[in-house]
Amino acid sequence: MRKPYRTVLTIAGSDGSGGAGIQADIKTAAALECYGLSVITAVTSQNTSGVKAIQLLSEQCIREQFRAIIADIKIDAVKIGMLGSAGIIKTVATLLRELDGETPIILDTVLGSSGGTTLLPVEAIPVMMEELFPLAALITPNLPETAILLGMKQPPATSDSIEKAALSLLETGAASVLIKGGHGQGEDCRDCLLYNNTFYWFSSKKVITGNTHGTGCTLSSAIAAYLARGESMASSVEKGKAYTIEALRAGAAYRLGEGSGPLHHCFRLWHQDGQTPRGERPIE
Repeated sequence: MRKPYRTVLTIAGSDGSGGAGIQADIKTAAALECYGLSVITAVTSQNTSGVKAIQLLSEQCIREQFRAIIADIKIDAVKIGMLGSAGIIKTVATLLRELDGETPIILDTVLGSSGGTTLLPVEAIPVMMEELFPLAALITPNLPETAILLGMKQPPATSDSIEKAALSLLETGAASVLIKGGHGQGEDCRDCLLYNNTFYWFSSKKVITGNTHGTGCTLSSAIAAYLARGESMASSVEKGKAYTIEALRAGAAYRLGEGSGPLHHCFRLWHQDGQTPRGERPIE
């Protein structure tokens, strides 16, 4: 009997520089022993210095990609990234309803690039909340995105205000919420998960590095991969965060381009200074 792959389907934009988007998602899935599949929503022209141009794919093209995959391959988890328009959001929502209803869907609420480029028009944000939040097992906004989604003047900054924001986001329809704290003040990155009426806080020291391109994509994909492997939501977030931190630390030693470089997604598989590949140790 041949073994089945554990699969993660990413629905997102393509980043030719490889640090974020579809490319980061597939590398993350592979690093965590899952098979990455993709539905591309947009082709971006970008490098480590920023996004230069965006070409959205047609809704028909997106439908054809999705249906070709699910007609042949079982999907264990879905990660959603850049969508780009209200029309694409509605198309993706319709397609997701064609799944069995048990497949966990992780929605990374991508509103803009780290360099400041808008990746989702303001008028499409309510459409995303209405169409996709009720389908998501987890949404993963960062602090600035949380403020935009909730119409706040400033991102929440205290533990109490972050928990209140998570409750407000939960009321919009998502099954659970992870508010990422990487944009917060201080030396620690504190992420707040609201799941099953319980708050979970995950704290770690911030990694001092200029190579942060694709951090959000990586974390959401890592969570999806652990869910595909059968982990619980809280465990998937904890292990996904741990993997992302390690990838940030490993990537800090490298240079790619002149701007914000990528994480080192495959650090467990590469030889490090002639030593045994780190990938030979068990993945937790």
